[in-house]
Amino acid sequence: MAMDYVLYYSPGAASMAVHWMLIELAVPFEARLVDIEAGVQHSQDYLRLNPAGRVPTLVIDGAPYGESTALLMLLAERHPEALLAPAPGAPIRAEWLQHMVYLANTLLPAMRDWFYAEKDGDSKGADAVKSLARRRIEGAWDRLDAHLAASNRNHLVGDRLSTADFLAVMLMRWSRNMPRPAATWQCLAPYIVRLRDLPSFRVVNAREGLTDWLNT
Repeated sequence: MAMDYVLYYSPGAASMAVHWMLIELAVPFEARLVDIEAGVQHSQDYLRLNPAGRVPTLVIDGAPYGESTALLMLLAERHPEALLAPAPGAPIRAEWLQHMVYLANTLLPAMRDWFYAEKDGDSKGADAVKSLARRRIEGAWDRLDAHLAASNRNHLVGDRLSTADFLAVMLMRWSRNMPRPAATWQCLAPYIVRLRDLPSFRVVNAREGLTDWLNT
């Protein structure tokens, strides 16, 4: 069977949302493991695909592309029949775009600061960087929790699953060992349970060998 896509991934990393979406789409794809612990992301072969040396990389029609948020949006555009993003001109399109950019521009960088404060900058200032990152992350959970409470929805955008949910739940998973995990917020907790119960989420965890956070 010809593969529509080739995904380079690392278990639980920023590639997880893209891996999850490909499974949800039920399209042919090949998943290739990038061993981050072994430094494969910095190998010459991988850097030719992704000069940033990060995952994910998604090869589409023979050309490699990166950036998880962009890939989610691109996949939604390539598979409009899946209805994983509002169509251009739809009333909730602006809300979807706002969520995608907020998660990518605010929450993802804060997560990076939390996990890599010691590696990315001066180790002497790492505690201050992590303290600020934690405030921003918990502020994001406040915002998303309030949004779900006000809209009384099961999903972030409209009344159905979208790319915003793939991205948000991946980031919520990252918080599982933080002082205040996302699952401790009143409206985020049932939201997380609903999304974790999706068959495609169970499958991506099984394929990536992840066993934590499925039932906590």
